[in-house]
Amino acid sequence: MTRIALVTGGSRGIGAAIAQSLKAQGCEVAATYAGNDEKAAAFTKETGIRTYKWNVADYDACKDGIAQVEADLGPIDILVNNAGITRDAPFHKMTPEHWHAVIDTNLNGVFNMTHNVWGGMRERKFGRIVTISSINGQKGQFAQVNYAATKAGDIGFTKALAQEGARAGITVNVVAPGYINTDMMATIPEKVMESIVGAIPVGRLGEASEIARCVAFLASDDAGFITGSTISANGGQYMS
Repeated sequence: MTRIALVTGGSRGIGAAIAQSLKAQGCEVAATYAGNDEKAAAFTKETGIRTYKWNVADYDACKDGIAQVEADLGPIDILVNNAGITRDAPFHKMTPEHWHAVIDTNLNGVFNMTHNVWGGMRERKFGRIVTISSINGQKGQFAQVNYAATKAGDIGFTKALAQEGARAGITVNVVAPGYINTDMMATIPEKVMESIVGAIPVGRLGEASEIARCVAFLASDDAGFITGSTISANGGQYMS
């Protein structure tokens, strides 16, 4: 049976790697994006994965977008909540706008997406929800009170929802990446990068493909006995 998978923020970075990994696993995949039409079009042209534009912070946009994906591809079996943003600032300089923007996307967005596929998964007695958290949601990080709060919240969301989904054949899990070799990391000054890598026991950044393989496993039928769990993919930088 071909599973239908939806990856939010799936046209770039870690999300793109996840979408491609799920496709390679035999899934029919759709990816959402928020703003960059050119990048999304290029991703679809390169991979054949359909892209859909909406803001995960908007509940009604999620509802309508998911309805369109299901009309095009079929009922969603696998949801990967990957979309996220940062608005970093020390707390004394953090504005309400910084706070709410990150909460709305990184935490409310997980609710908005999951809530709109949950009913169908319960009816079909199958589902895979995988949410991308962060090492900084586990250990905290200077100037990321908003981001760390959302990523810790994603873990709590997962632990609670896993208990509700278990008897319905739905697993709910988290992957918490450490520092990953993406375009965003490429903008970091060399000396800062040296200090980051120096704090990672394996001595390197992670690769997006390594995160994608974690997600692909959790989304597979082989992972049916794993739920409410967090896979920490961080090179040994944080162990809990």
